[in-house]
Amino acid sequence: MNQLNVCLSPSLIPLYKVEDYVVVIIDIFRATSSICYGIENGAEAIIPVSEVEECAAYREKGFDYLLAAERDGKVVDGFDFGNSPFSYTKEKVAGKTIVLTTTNGTHALHLSRSAKKIVIGSFLNLTAICNWLKTQNDNILLVCAGWKNNFNLEDTLFAGAVVEQLKDFEFKLDDAAIAANDLFQIGKNDINQYLKKTSHGERLKKLGIEKDIEFCLQVDLTTAIPILEGERLVKLI
Repeated sequence: MNQLNVCLSPSLIPLYKVEDYVVVIIDIFRATSSICYGIENGAEAIIPVSEVEECAAYREKGFDYLLAAERDGKVVDGFDFGNSPFSYTKEKVAGKTIVLTTTNGTHALHLSRSAKKIVIGSFLNLTAICNWLKTQNDNILLVCAGWKNNFNLEDTLFAGAVVEQLKDFEFKLDDAAIAANDLFQIGKNDINQYLKKTSHGERLKKLGIEKDIEFCLQVDLTTAIPILEGERLVKLI
């Protein structure tokens, strides 16, 4: 029986034999939501990098990259934008390649690079990614990006939403998957209201970007599934 496991923080990734899993990276506020939206809106590719300096280095590569860098919820000075989903509209990203670094999401992705496959999950593509996962005859690891290696509520609740759709298939759940699903049962009737209490949500509110939070909690706005191919996240075909 294949396993369906939840990694509650990037700091726990070394506890898993990542190469045995299909990995779903989750960073609801806001990186994976923006990646899904950007790929849906025709971005040719999104290149995730760990450090701001790596992102800046793409200026010298002689290609028309859009450079996106976020730290602590803010756009890093000197970059085109950060990880607000409103920066990933069709008008801005269609046909473009974006180089992206964020506080949590790209960090979790790079720690998972030895996985069999890496895909990106968000509420925006919840049903699409769950339907695809059902077709994978493999172990699945849902990696919550958290906040600076700590547990967070929104990523874990989304992991629970995925477990909800997959738990009736033949998967063996670990305790973290069971706990995430229990959390989803508590919050599912009004996810937006439930997640108003999150610490990262409070950080974003202080930055005056509550609209980003509301946007990231829309369910099934997109059908695109970003998948890592080499160094690039592209649309799964």
